[in-house]
Amino acid sequence: MNSIQQTSRELNISVKQVENVSKLLAEGATIPFISRYRKGQTGDLNEVDISSIKEKIDYWDEFIKRKAFIFKTIEEQNQLTAELKNKIETATDIKELEDIYLPFKPKRETKGQKAIKKGLKPLAIFIQKEGFDVRIEEEARSYLKQTSTVKEAIEGAQNILAEWIAEDIRVRESIREQFATYARIITKVKKGKNQEAEKYRDYFDFSEHIQKIPSHRILAAFRGENEGFLSLSIKVDEEKAVELVKRRIAHHYADNTYIAEAEKEAYKRLLQPSFESEFKQELKQRADEAAITVFADNLKQLLLQPPLGGKKMLAIDPGYKTGCKVAILNENGEYIENRTIFPHPPQKQYKEAEGVLRTLVSSHKVKVIAVGDGTAGMETEKLCRKLFQNREVEVYSVNEAGASVYSASSIAREEFPQLDVTVRGTISIGRRLMDPLAELVKIDPKSIGVGQYQHDVNQTALKDKLTEVVEYCVNHVGVDLNTASYPILSYVSGLGPATAKNIVSYREKNGNFEQRGDLLKVEKLGAKTYEQAAGFLRIDGGKNPLDNTIIHPESYPVVKKLAKNLKKPLKELFHLDLDINDPTTEQALEGVDKFTAQLIIQELNRPTRDPRASLKPMERNDISKISDLQVGMELHGKINNITNFGAFVDIGIKESGLVHISELADEFVDNVQDFVSLNQQVKVKVLSVDIDRKRIQLSMKDA
Repeated sequence: MNSIQQTSRELNISVKQVENVSKLLAEGATIPFISRYRKGQTGDLNEVDISSIKEKIDYWDEFIKRKAFIFKTIEEQNQLTAELKNKIETATDIKELEDIYLPFKPKRETKGQKAIKKGLKPLAIFIQKEGFDVRIEEEARSYLKQTSTVKEAIEGAQNILAEWIAEDIRVRESIREQFATYARIITKVKKGKNQEAEKYRDYFDFSEHIQKIPSHRILAAFRGENEGFLSLSIKVDEEKAVELVKRRIAHHYADNTYIAEAEKEAYKRLLQPSFESEFKQELKQRADEAAITVFADNLKQLLLQPPLGGKKMLAIDPGYKTGCKVAILNENGEYIENRTIFPHPPQKQYKEAEGVLRTLVSSHKVKVIAVGDGTAGMETEKLCRKLFQNREVEVYSVNEAGASVYSASSIAREEFPQLDVTVRGTISIGRRLMDPLAELVKIDPKSIGVGQYQHDVNQTALKDKLTEVVEYCVNHVGVDLNTASYPILSYVSGLGPATAKNIVSYREKNGNFEQRGDLLKVEKLGAKTYEQAAGFLRIDGGKNPLDNTIIHPESYPVVKKLAKNLKKPLKELFHLDLDINDPTTEQALEGVDKFTAQLIIQELNRPTRDPRASLKPMERNDISKISDLQVGMELHGKINNITNFGAFVDIGIKESGLVHISELADEFVDNVQDFVSLNQQVKVKVLSVDIDRKRIQLSMKDA
C-alpha cells in the first residue's frame, strides 16, 4: 500500500481526492489556494482536510523510506529471510516495524554481545532448551576456558537470553499493551527539595493512570522533572509484567531457574526502561499536541477578533514610576505625536495628566482611547472613563501582550527608526485595536500570551502550527494590496518576506496598484506566485471592480462573459441576486466546475468584505482590587485566556478569575473552546476568593 492509499484509508477521503491534493501541493499550490480555488479537484475539502492529507502523506512517505532502509540494512547482514521480508512488507505501524528491526539494529556493545564474543551462545541455547538446573550447571563447567567460574558462565548466557527475550516481537507487543492498559505516571519530590519545589506541591507524591491524566498535568509534571524538583516514572505491576513475559515465551523456552532469572533480567534491565521511555515520549507528544491545539485555537480567535477600524485614536501604554506613554494616531494608524503623563504613584501628577489628555483629545478630535492592560492599566482605564464619561469618546482596554517584543524588533525599527521603544509599543497598542490581525502578525505568536506551557512543548511543532494559523487568518480575511505592511503581506498565499518587501518597494516607487495584474511587474514575482496570491489581495477603487472581491483573476473571463450576456458593465453586476440556474447565467458559466460557479455568483450577489464581527466597548465593574470581591457577586468580564481546564476572565482588576471547565455550563463540557472564545464578553458569579494566593474562582452557570 502506498502513501496515497494509506492516507485515503486513514482519513476516509477518496483516493482521487488525496491524489489531486498531493499533485497540487507538489506543483507548489498553497493550502489556502487549494481550499478556496480548487474545490472542483478536491471535492470541496477545507483547510483542515488538506492539511491533514499533507501531514499523512509526509508521514507515510517517511515510513516507506524507513522500510526500504531496514530492508537494505538486514539484507547487507545476510539475514533477510522470506519470513522476515514478509513481516517488514506487511507492517503498517512504526512501532511494529522498529520491533522487527530491533535484533538487527546496530547498537553499542551490550552485555549479551560481550557474552557471545566469549563463546557463550551455545550455553545460552542449552539453557533455553534444558529443563533441569543440575544439567545446566554441569554443561556450564565446560565453559571454564571462556570464564573464571560456572556462575560467570551462566550469568553471561543469561544476559544473552535476556536480550533475546526482550527483542521477541510477541513479548514486546504484550508488554506494550500492558503499559497502554495499566501504566501509571508517578512523581515524587526529590530529597531536600520540598521548600524549593513548593509550586509543585500537588506532585510531591502523585500517581495517575496515563490514559486519564490531562495534558496540563503531564506538562506540569515534566516541567518539575526538567527543573530538577521531581522524579518522574511510568510503571506497571512488575510481577504481572514478568509473568506475562513468561507466558509469551513458554512455547520456546524450557522451565528452569535460570530462564526465570533471565525473564526478570529481560524485564527489569531492558523492557521496563525501553517502554518507560517510549510511553514518556508518547505522553509528552500527546500533551504537546493538546497544548499546541489550545494555543492555536486561542491565537486564531485573537487574530480574528473584531477590528475597531479607522478612527482618530489616543493610545496609552500605562505605567507607574516611568509614567504613561501617550501616542496620537490618525484614522490610518499613522503616528502623529506623543507625550508622557504621570497620574499614578509615586508622582501622582493627576491634574497635569488630566490637562494633557483633555488637550490632546480636543485638539486632535480623538474618538477612541486605547489603554494597554498591563501594569497600571486598570487605574489608567478608570481615569480615562471618569475623565471623558460625558463626551463621545470610547475607552477600550487592549491586550498588550507582546507589545514590548514588537517595540524592540527589527520591524518596529524599520517603521519608527527615530522613536523610543516605549513609544513604538504605545503605537502598537493603538493599532492592534484598529486592526488586531494587521498588527499582531508583526509579533512572534509565542509572545502574544494566549496559551500555557508554550516553552515546554515541542518548539518546532508549535512554530509550524502557529504559522499555519496566522496564514489561515490572513488569507481568510484578505489583505488590502495598497495599505498592507510587508509583515502581513508575507503571510499571503504564495508570498514570503522577500516578495512582500518587493511589493512594498514597488508601491513606494510607483504609487498604488491600480489592478491585480500589476503584481506581475513586481521584481521576482512570477506567474505561479501571482496565481497563488492574487485572489487574497484586494484593491479598493481600482480599475477593475472584481479586484476588490475574492473572485480569482483566472475567472475574470467568465464574469466578463456574464456581463456581456446581461448587457451590463462589470461594476453593475453586483447585488443583482443572480440565479445560478438561470439560462443566461448557465451559458456564461459553461465549462466551469460547480464550486467555482457558486463562488462567482455568491460573490457577485453578496460581495464579501471583512468577515470579522464588529467591536463593542466592554462594560466595567465598580471594583478596583481583589479585596473588593465577595462570594455571590455578579460581574461583567472578558475571556482573556483559554486552557484545557477552563477559561480565565478579566473582571477589571489585576488578577484574572478562573471559570473551571465544570462551571462553564449546566451541561457536560468536554472542550472549553466549544463554549467560550477569546475576548468574548461574559457575565460571571464569584464562587470563592483566596486573597493570599491571589486566586479567584468564578462560575458562568447562574450569572
